[in-house]
Amino acid sequence: MARHLVMAGRLAEDDPETAYKHARAARRLASRVGIVREAAGLAAYAAGEWADALAELRAARRLGAGDEAYLPVMADAERGLGRPERALDVIKSPEAARLDQMGAVELRIVESGVRRDLGQFDAAVVTLQVPELRDRRLRPWSARLFYAYADALVDAGREEEASEWFARSAAADRDGETDAAERYAELEGLDILDTEDDGTEEITDGEAESAPETAEAVDVDEASAEVPVEDDPRVEEEPDAPEVYEGDDAVADAAAAPAPVFLEPKVENAEPPAEPEAEDDEDEDDADEASAKDASDETAAAPKADEAKPKDDPSA
Repeated sequence: MARHLVMAGRLAEDDPETAYKHARAARRLASRVGIVREAAGLAAYAAGEWADALAELRAARRLGAGDEAYLPVMADAERGLGRPERALDVIKSPEAARLDQMGAVELRIVESGVRRDLGQFDAAVVTLQVPELRDRRLRPWSARLFYAYADALVDAGREEEASEWFARSAAADRDGETDAAERYAELEGLDILDTEDDGTEEITDGEAESAPETAEAVDVDEASAEVPVEDDPRVEEEPDAPEVYEGDDAVADAAAAPAPVFLEPKVENAEPPAEPEAEDDEDEDDADEASAKDASDETAAAPKADEAKPKDDPSA
């Protein structure tokens, strides 16, 4: 069962049909394991089997393996079946409010496509006008979000703006997952020239012997490799459920450099503050005269204070 799941994961992008066959074989071996049903649902979605994808992901959620993270996939599967109203029900469900940031962005992209299917082109544009659209940092969802927004702008008749967002999507799409560059060139009337060689050089026997291996040898189950998936003799067995480990799918954050910190300029060779000039002799004389005057006033005021006291006259 585990080997079938490994093959389903390896072939998911290059050969989704064969990947789905391996996932179905794993499902027959362990249909009560939630992670197996989840993998079968994702493989069916990649192969365009919308009904099977919905059934498997719903079963995975019942078994406790699937969570809200696959709501965008389920909504898009409903859209693939031509049921946009049911897709909107999934999008507006209470579980959708518990999605993380990445899941919420993916759900917005699906909702924009549903709005376009319903002929609501302006609503499709507004649906994607989220804060993440103006994020200056490159996020895992940036290329897909920019592409979906540009695609919605095209359907809304705003091709000039769409060209700008296709260019942004092409710049953010470092893995070449979208055709944003081709869409941008199409809108701008440009031709893309492939300057790379076709890579069809002939290799002689001597070069083939000395050529280094480009991939590591991988141990593959001979029975899984040689026997068709549908005829696997072990499908009747029911092995114990393996321990499941969640992989780390973190994407490198190509964030912009942090803003520089501007410090106050340091003043060098600054002159010390000027000391106050000495007072003139005339000012010192004036100060002495003022002090003497104050002393004489205090002396003159002393007898007056004595006169204010009552006299002890025995005859009074």
